[in-house]
Amino acid sequence: MHFLSRRLVMPSDLNYANALFGGRVLEWIDGEAATYAICQLETNSLVTKHIGAINFESPAMQGDVVEFGLATKKVGRTSITVTCLVRNKATKATICLADDIVFVQLDPTTRQPVAHGKTLEGLVEQTQIELSTLNL
Repeated sequence: MHFLSRRLVMPSDLNYANALFGGRVLEWIDGEAATYAICQLETNSLVTKHIGAINFESPAMQGDVVEFGLATKKVGRTSITVTCLVRNKATKATICLADDIVFVQLDPTTRQPVAHGKTLEGLVEQTQIELSTLNL
């Protein structure tokens, strides 16, 4: 899993207990996972079909930097399944894990699912090539 995206928890992201609001982090997860899937499948014609179990483990507070780790779990004919781990950047404590986030590629005109032609093995190789160019 690679952690390449981060967000600062701001006052507008907090719930009544002054911790990161669960709905806000779910919004962030959907956006981060969608961006990841778009890059993996090299198309922006995707929709979120399903988000599986989400397990909240620890809070994030105002001023915390949270980071998003994403990995491809499975590749179907028209879909990609992603896992997203959200953790505190400083402490590495897991904030939540969103598993089985499924995106489906759609034809832009008909809005029907279409095959993307990608494989899990090909995406692993593509990711390794992209990461090697980042000079991390």
